[in-house]
Amino acid sequence: MREKTIREFTRLLDIMDELRKKCPWDMKQTNQTLRKLTIEETYELADAILQEDNDAIKKELGDLMLHVTFYSKIGSEKGLFDMGDVLESINNKLVYRHPHVFGDVNVTRGAREVEENWEKLKMTEHSAYKPVLSGVPTSLPATVKANRIQEKVRGVGFDWDSREQIWDKVTEELNELKQEIASGRKVDIESELGDLFFSLINAARLYEIDPESALEKTNRRFMKRFNYLEQKTLANGLSLRDLTLDEMNEIWEEAKKFDKPL
Repeated sequence: MREKTIREFTRLLDIMDELRKKCPWDMKQTNQTLRKLTIEETYELADAILQEDNDAIKKELGDLMLHVTFYSKIGSEKGLFDMGDVLESINNKLVYRHPHVFGDVNVTRGAREVEENWEKLKMTEHSAYKPVLSGVPTSLPATVKANRIQEKVRGVGFDWDSREQIWDKVTEELNELKQEIASGRKVDIESELGDLFFSLINAARLYEIDPESALEKTNRRFMKRFNYLEQKTLANGLSLRDLTLDEMNEIWEEAKKFDKPL
């Protein structure tokens, strides 16, 4: 297995060398032109993971590996770095940030302690002070970014003593939202709704649920049930506009009986 991995990885590097020399499309690509494609490939991998489609996961991982190889090749052409430098960088990082595996540090509190140590070690890697939240990419989707922010601050001890405490915060934010809705000030409603979302994402984190995956699974369940509602209505020679809300809800409840959470 290791021999095949080395052989195919070397082959990928050789293929990329040839593409950059002979393919008009590959020759003109830059970091900037590849960026949006890399984002698309990442989301396609995320979809495959949610669907638990192992063949698709394998394919999308290959696509992402191509992008890593592409960026490394461009870096090499500019004399900045090559694939060897990329691999050396991540290898050194993994060894340094896992002293409980490659060093003499003992972990007694499981995965959470590992994450806390990871964040502490990150802060010592720079000679100048680096703000805790400076590593959160600005272009992340808001749900993912909120989760990452909360993970970052937890790493330095800014977190609830127990996860049950989050529900008081959720209730507080919900009540504040209701108050602003009563006032009718849209800008304040938006602010409080954002606070409520942030608290719910915090709750998901504390209960070890990925909020992005949870919401996406709900999106898919909704779409599946709504498609059932629409298709059954059309099969009866009607359109959705011909039904009352009560009639739609009746078919919706029927759809739920044939649907299980993803």
